[in-house]
Amino acid sequence: MSDRRVAAIPVQDCGEDLVDVRAHGLRVDDRKRDEAGAYAHVRQSVLSQLLHAQSLLPTGVLLLFLEGFRPPALQRRYFEEYSDKLARSHPNWQAAELREAASRFVSPPEIAPHSAGAAVDVTLVDYEGRELDMGTRVNASPEESHGACYTDAPGLSNRARTNRATLKSALSAAGLINYPTEFWHWSFGDRYWALQTRQPAALYGPVELP
Repeated sequence: MSDRRVAAIPVQDCGEDLVDVRAHGLRVDDRKRDEAGAYAHVRQSVLSQLLHAQSLLPTGVLLLFLEGFRPPALQRRYFEEYSDKLARSHPNWQAAELREAASRFVSPPEIAPHSAGAAVDVTLVDYEGRELDMGTRVNASPEESHGACYTDAPGLSNRARTNRATLKSALSAAGLINYPTEFWHWSFGDRYWALQTRQPAALYGPVELP
């Protein structure tokens, strides 16, 4: 997200509503639950694509939805907290270096796909709800995971690599794109999606939950 070309993409918000995925048959984890239930919302087309991706998974494997919409104020807090952590670890870095490094893992609030209702954090589970081996936990930072959070990280076990390939195949076929520093992060309609798919504008911009 530190690429200036992402910020340069215009937004032509199509006005789709945020919808609650809990009412539509997806398995939803509650570790990111908030009082307003914002975490369980995405734009309507994103939900449709997730349901399509679910139908493409092998028998016995399900999507586990962890987080969708993230209010802009919360996204700003996450970005600032991670930037502060990096600043403590790298006291010689200049402001521009800190922003670029932080943006690789936490999107700046003004371009964050989650704050547009365009992004989802997902992984895979079996029918008993047990998470499949993906090589590292969801939301593990590059520092914590020693780079294993990157979608195509080297050194993964064969099982983790296969499970990531299964996730990627279903979500890509449904029309979502992955942010390559986070195997769990997929989006549609945001600025990063527009850049990667060569669209003239993003379909969704930052919104607030009604």
